Amino acid sequence: MDYLPIFLDIKGEPCAVIGGGEVAARKVALLRAAGARVTVTAPDLCPALAELAARGEIAHCAAPFSEAALDGAALVIAATDDRTVNAEVSRLARARRLPVNVVDDPELCSFIMPAIVDRSPVVIAASTGGASPVLARLLRAKLEAAVPAAFGELAKLARRFRARVRELLPDGAQRRAFWERTLQGPIAELVFSGRTHEAEAALERGLAAAAAQGADPVARGEVYLVGAGPGNPELLTIAALRLMQQADVVLYDNLVSKEVLELTRRDARRIYVGKQRANHTLRQEQINALMVELAKQGQRVLRLKGGDPYVFGRGGEEIETLAAAGIRFEVVPGITAANAAAAYAGIPLTHREHAHSCVFVTGHLKDGTMDLDWHGLARPKQTIVIYMGLLGLEALCRQLIAHGLAEDTPAAVVQQATVPQQRVVTGTLRDLAARVAEAGLRPPTLVIVGDVVRLREKLAWYEPQR
Repeated sequence: MDYLPIFLDIKGEPCAVIGGGEVAARKVALLRAAGARVTVTAPDLCPALAELAARGEIAHCAAPFSEAALDGAALVIAATDDRTVNAEVSRLARARRLPVNVVDDPELCSFIMPAIVDRSPVVIAASTGGASPVLARLLRAKLEAAVPAAFGELAKLARRFRARVRELLPDGAQRRAFWERTLQGPIAELVFSGRTHEAEAALERGLAAAAAQGADPVARGEVYLVGAGPGNPELLTIAALRLMQQADVVLYDNLVSKEVLELTRRDARRIYVGKQRANHTLRQEQINALMVELAKQGQRVLRLKGGDPYVFGRGGEEIETLAAAGIRFEVVPGITAANAAAAYAGIPLTHREHAHSCVFVTGHLKDGTMDLDWHGLARPKQTIVIYMGLLGLEALCRQLIAHGLAEDTPAAVVQQATVPQQRVVTGTLRDLAARVAEAGLRPPTLVIVGDVVRLREKLAWYEPQR
């Protein structure tokens, strides 16, 4: 992070604004909204500030800036149209260890003013670190549309009950679960529809029921089997993000990108359980047992898997174990590597002029050979997608040719699809293995074989930024 995002309590604190124009007036409005006592130093004031000064709502020092304007200030904002003056304000404020903001000049700032969505007591700040105030305002517009005004009322309701909930529900896990049910369920809907008094009564009843029930970690534990997609965090589903934010423990594999993992709850415990060829951190049976054990402890367990958990992700085996142990679970599909790699490489998996069917297979080698239905794969007008096929690529191409596909059948290997490290190598069954070896591709990769690969040249759109 370029800046530490913090919220300052400046109620009743003296704040100095240097400059008397329209820009200064906007900053004064923000400071006053936060409860600050504002003094404006400027020879002249714009009409809006002059009116505030006339009503005694701000103090006005009708003089050019001097260091005395900073005396007693808890925070300083420079908003003149003279950069020399602004720079002097910044220098003197920093010398006094005062937080200072110079409007539209991030190099002179010790803090920056974000774009704000005010749903008090809920306040959301969006910042680009001073790089683009216009972009920050666009982000604010999106947040304004996404966060209803009633969120402020919901926060006020939570604040009124916070002490009582802590007293009646001393167990932290039970308390967190109570608040999540309250803030996402019917009570929240009552607030959003303007029925705050009904919501308060419902919260009273819910709290009494939760307190009577007591802590029961076995009943609360559950597992979320979530597909993390191909690595690009923008391709996560809304359901995936929701569960990622509420899980207590995260079990993740080696195909989950760092960017995706960072979207899980910050205080959640993270456990790496990745499996790579000949290098398994935990055996599958141990992963299954760990999920059951954590759930029985009352934990909400996020099993985060690259791609889709039910497409060569052994998700079915994990769910069988959970079902046998009586553990509650939820499955959220993710964009599987086949869809993602094909789309980002510009290769449609089906096209009525090139492919009438598409088949997914795994390329794991068994005893040095691939145990696949070669006759079924080597059909015309069919796209073949091979997961984990890089190691046996040469054998794969040889077998497909031997079972009827032409040597000049187009084929491609996509490495790390959808992220900036993506690379694509194309060729034919005759030369693809050699081309991939020359390019030095490394897992994770996906192999696509079929006439649709010819379309890449005119359909490719994604250009990774390395």
